[in-house]
Amino acid sequence: MSAQAQMRAMLDQLMGTGRDGDTMRQRIKFTDERVCKSHLLDSCPHDILSGTRMDLGECIKVHDLALRADYEIASKEQEYFFELDAAEHLQSFIADCDRRTELAKKRLAETQDEISAEVAAKAERVHELNEEIGKLLARAEQLGGEGNVDEAQQLLEKVEKTRALKKEAEDVYRNSMPASSFQQQKLRVCEVCSAYLGLHDNDRRLADHFGGKLHLGFIEIREKLEKLRKAVIEKQERMRMKRREEREREDERERQWEMEREREREREREREWERERERERRSFFCLFVFFLRSSRDRSSHTREREPSPSQERWKEGAAEGWRNDRAEYANWVDRERSPSPDMAKARERERSLSYERDRRSSSEERESGEI
Repeated sequence: MSAQAQMRAMLDQLMGTGRDGDTMRQRIKFTDERVCKSHLLDSCPHDILSGTRMDLGECIKVHDLALRADYEIASKEQEYFFELDAAEHLQSFIADCDRRTELAKKRLAETQDEISAEVAAKAERVHELNEEIGKLLARAEQLGGEGNVDEAQQLLEKVEKTRALKKEAEDVYRNSMPASSFQQQKLRVCEVCSAYLGLHDNDRRLADHFGGKLHLGFIEIREKLEKLRKAVIEKQERMRMKRREEREREDERERQWEMEREREREREREREWERERERERRSFFCLFVFFLRSSRDRSSHTREREPSPSQERWKEGAAEGWRNDRAEYANWVDRERSPSPDMAKARERERSLSYERDRRSSSEERESGEI
């Protein structure tokens, strides 16, 4: 890639698709189905394994650093859950790699001479020490290239100790089987990248393998897959918490609304009770006025003639009834002004008394008419 192309890619990665006002590039968005979601998260195997023995070629979906920049900016304000798509993509790729590893192990088991479990365990120990030496050498070379000479020197000292352990393990393995069989190359399949490793590979071969782009690429893919899984779990947990909080807020709003409705019903009952009390007050007042006028009419009618003893008794009874009515009315007003929990029963008693007085008054009028 030329220097100009590298600068263009850096600008795309920093500023996105709209850095030059290029409307043609803005026609496709990072949410489009044609865009590789793994590329947006910098985890596409086509990019990671590019230039290796297992180069997958160009991805069938769109790869654009500017779209990745657009996604990184937009993802700060909204969740897109592209991690789930990328995790599924990497999981499918790793599953294929694991299947190849199992097939390679099966072929080795069929082609290599069968050995006892004890000898196999000793050979496995030699393979493990080989892997450890290769990883330490690869790490030491990386640290040396970065300028960390002291750390690289410490790793080289560990390499020397591991080599001594490997020599002891090889001696134990050599003594457990015939010399002719020991000279045969015993292969093993790498659990990370499914490549073949030899029991008698030298340190340079092991370092090249464990520090090579293919092996490190598979390690990166597996690490990114684990990271994506954790990100998916965390986002799902956040979404569950968010939905739970929304449900709680909705329940709280529902409770508040129900309480408001109950208060409104209570206010309506109070208004209805006030209207009922006002109607009863007016009815009682009208009945009182009617009784007063009737008493006055009877008094003016009987004043013109000499009252008889029965009329005198009637007048005394009417006066007594009038005093009782006034006292009851005063008591009723006091009760209305200071209501009690037994107000309903009191009003019922008042209706009964009013009815009894009306009945008694009608009876007295009939008796007076007969007289």
